[in-house]
Amino acid sequence: MALAEADPELAGLVQKELKRQVSGIELIASENFTSRAVMECLGSVCTNKYAEGLPGNRYYGGNEVIDQIERLCQKRALEAFNLDPAKWGVNVQPYSGSPANFAALTALLNPHDRMMGLDLPCGGHLTHGFYTATGKRVSATSVYFESLPYRTDAEGLIDFADLENTAVRYRPKLIIAGGSAYPRDWDYVKYRQICDAVGAKLLVDMSHFSGFVATKEHRNPFDYAEVVTTTTHKTLRGPRSGLVFFRKDVQVDGVGLEEKVNWAVFPALQGGPHEHQIAAVATQLREATLPEFKEYMIQVRNNARALAGELQRLGYKLVSDGTDNHLVMWNLRPQGITGSKIERLLDRCHITVNKNTVPGDKSALTPGGVRLGAPAMTTRGLKEADFVKVAQFLDKGVKIGLALQKPKQKLTEFDALLVGNADVAALEAEAMEFAKKFPYPGLANPYPLQ
Repeated sequence: MALAEADPELAGLVQKELKRQVSGIELIASENFTSRAVMECLGSVCTNKYAEGLPGNRYYGGNEVIDQIERLCQKRALEAFNLDPAKWGVNVQPYSGSPANFAALTALLNPHDRMMGLDLPCGGHLTHGFYTATGKRVSATSVYFESLPYRTDAEGLIDFADLENTAVRYRPKLIIAGGSAYPRDWDYVKYRQICDAVGAKLLVDMSHFSGFVATKEHRNPFDYAEVVTTTTHKTLRGPRSGLVFFRKDVQVDGVGLEEKVNWAVFPALQGGPHEHQIAAVATQLREATLPEFKEYMIQVRNNARALAGELQRLGYKLVSDGTDNHLVMWNLRPQGITGSKIERLLDRCHITVNKNTVPGDKSALTPGGVRLGAPAMTTRGLKEADFVKVAQFLDKGVKIGLALQKPKQKLTEFDALLVGNADVAALEAEAMEFAKKFPYPGLANPYPLQ
């Protein structure tokens, strides 16, 4: 029985979400539109199978075919990043990026070992060890390990001198490179030099830029790191899942990384792997090796730079003064309006962004910036000129917000002023008309737009 018959209420909600996506401008840097093939895997019979353990060594019977699927995913993951299977291995079972990162940390560290990752307000990720100025340990990484974040300089670039000086004093066992809101490529040579100087391992979290790595449009972290983690649904454009790559010739506390990583994923942190996700990852990794995907990644970067350039022409400040990848960090502090307000306003106009901290911010809840990304709308076919138009929509949104803003205004009060506002309604209509011009991928579902 189809969902529309079995559960009309939920089918209606799925239809609403489809309409929202088709009629909106999606600018969240960590989101993308995956393919029909990926969604077919996600809705396949693979979701019915328990498969605790690894291929060839399961705790359930009936995994003959599932083993083939998971081995194929492992093979394609190594091929996608041009890795020698004699030197590198990969665990494809993490449910998403955060579990992948915590599995990698569990493999590399003992409880209360010292580590360093990029601070959240500077573009890092929660799983890299963030805690607040009051000492509150926000992520499990900061709870179970002793983390000391490093920072960017005033321009938003990694402060390697400060990182090195701090690492020499702190003596971490692990340093993490990578982040969720850093618009530049990563200097792995400097990270490796610092790690070697203090005896630390290097973990690279390439979740945001793995599509660039796969297509050789970014520097290669595998030449320098012991462990590399990634999600699969951002620039890789696959399902929501995670991967942990590890060097087979490295040991931690006398145990090989292959054994350490596989144990950390299961049985330490997870139960049965989601084999429908793994199948979906496998089919997307095949796409990542095709010439068309390299063309896509080049277009993503060109579009991000077009967006950045137009915002700068309109008078806005960007963190690090531009971008090398898929995302743009838009600093709204000079305009005197928070990222929270602009996110809320643009959401009502069917333009989806996310508020984000920029250097100098004290709070992630009322940050001074907005993170913008090009992957999703590039998938829908937008080119540079289209992203110039998108930047102009964003400019209109800020001007509306500044006109509605009042001193000491709460977000709820600001939000109330958006309801029924003629300028908001006009921008909403303009953005929706623009978005609907571009095809939406993967529309093989029983809920066509009405």
